[in-house]
Amino acid sequence: MSFGRLERTPGAQPFSEINVTPLVDVMLVLVVIFIITAPLLASTIRLDLPRSDAAQPSEVPQFVTLVVDKSGQAFLNDQPVSAVQMARSLRQSAALNPDTEVQLRADEAVPYGRIVEVMGIAQKAGLNRIGFVADAPAEPALSARP
Repeated sequence: MSFGRLERTPGAQPFSEINVTPLVDVMLVLVVIFIITAPLLASTIRLDLPRSDAAQPSEVPQFVTLVVDKSGQAFLNDQPVSAVQMARSLRQSAALNPDTEVQLRADEAVPYGRIVEVMGIAQKAGLNRIGFVADAPAEPALSARP
């Protein structure tokens, strides 16, 4: 009989890597939540905006959204307003910050006269920075020159 050491097999070593499966599960759930809630964050007033090749507007610190739908109804920050209410609200915005920009969104079917009327109300209230919101064209405009 020999007197020596008995060989021992090492036990299981601790597993020190992150388990990625729960992380991926959480990320997929967050993606689904964002996909579902993204349309709810957009404006609720349905418009067919005209197309324009103009550059996208730069980020403005403060603005109010003025919308005119197909029927000519005006909405200020997604709330329906009459001409008097609109003028009062725009005067208050101008008093708080005279550099407030009015982002005007109007449906293609709205007569030009109604748009000029809404612009006049904004300018009388003291807001001279008016930006027109339009959708990008479906296809880029190609020049006919060779």
